[in-house]
Amino acid sequence: MDLDLAQLRALEATVAAGSLDGAARALHVTPSAVSQRLRALEAATGRVLLVRSRPVQATASGQVLLRLARQVALLTADATRELTGDGAGAPVTLPIAVNADSLATWVLPALAPLAGELAFELHREDQEHTAALLRDGRVLAAVTTDADPVPGCTVTRLGGMRYRPMATAAFATRWFPGGVTPAALARAPVVVFDRRDDLQHRHLRDRGVTTAPPAHHVPASAELVTAVRLGLGWGMVPALQEPAGELVDLDPDGAVDVVLYWQQWRLRSPGLDRVAAALLAAARRELDLA
Repeated sequence: MDLDLAQLRALEATVAAGSLDGAARALHVTPSAVSQRLRALEAATGRVLLVRSRPVQATASGQVLLRLARQVALLTADATRELTGDGAGAPVTLPIAVNADSLATWVLPALAPLAGELAFELHREDQEHTAALLRDGRVLAAVTTDADPVPGCTVTRLGGMRYRPMATAAFATRWFPGGVTPAALARAPVVVFDRRDDLQHRHLRDRGVTTAPPAHHVPASAELVTAVRLGLGWGMVPALQEPAGELVDLDPDGAVDVVLYWQQWRLRSPGLDRVAAALLAAARRELDLA
């Protein structure tokens, strides 16, 4: 199958922008030109590659070519920088999926020293769902809880983020006067990240609670901790974000460890390899690797 690079770029730009008009602006061509390239690519492959929805979505076949387009773009950028000299040319852009708590704590300091030569397109997603972004080609690498490598990817264990059930002393006094019992846990308000966040409910299930308590949804890492600090409810607070002396541990035996892995495509890319090395070094410092 002879694939045209301009057609692959049109596919990647259309999915990234979500529309033909957005892709046209990114590629500095007309929407008609983008449409023609996409039709030619579908004719060459004999497959429907895009669902013309809002935003545009790649089909299963389209995801295969989207991964290829991203890989070609990365390798082309690496080769261009090598040919034009060290540090010359536009920085390589690396789309990476990262869970919110890692993004709010240890990931950004690890990436900061590389910001002069690399550009990062960070996708924030729950750690249990970041691998899906690898599968559909939207990112080159991901911090994930999935230990099984996505096809075409390598996987490296980073370490564990520990979460503890915490609340303010005043909240604990009000809602748990007789101790942190299953009955009290079924009534006490809880703060969760979003409707896919299962950490708090995992703790509740472990304590025999089958009734969902009232929940406040706060879809931001630092703000979730702030909500717990302000007494909106109790929540599973990352050890890396525990405010010193402000919260009490409701259940010293109830910590939940979330093991994180780094998955990246099997590419010999200097930029991607440097990111992997930086994140692994930071994980060794910040995360529990036991």
